[in-house]
Amino acid sequence: MLLTKASEYALLSVVLIARQSAPEDVDTLARRLNISRSFLAKILQSLAREGILKSYKGAKGGFALNKDASEISVRDIIEVAEKKPLNVFECASSSDACPTGKGDFCMIWPFLNKFQHKMDEFFEGLTLQDIL
Repeated sequence: MLLTKASEYALLSVVLIARQSAPEDVDTLARRLNISRSFLAKILQSLAREGILKSYKGAKGGFALNKDASEISVRDIIEVAEKKPLNVFECASSSDACPTGKGDFCMIWPFLNKFQHKMDEFFEGLTLQDIL
């Protein structure tokens, strides 16, 4: 599992958005976070498409939370930003996904699977409200 800048920027921007009483625009967020406007816009649009954020158009437009902060898990934010499930390793959730074809014979898969379950519980249980 490698969390990329997309995850970092998604989490930081959602925290900033949650702290505002009005929608926050991409330009302001990009300046505050000192990151690329176009990259941030793609991340925020993905979060809006998945229902985490709500997008408002117009002069006073921007992004706001679409749900209560207690209903948004950190896992949801990361998976939308990364565009894939949050896995320790490619095969961690299922031995059928083993890229080497060893599957059931893999000596480390039980450890990876156990680690995956612990990580899933942690990130699913951690909400935006916890961060705020």
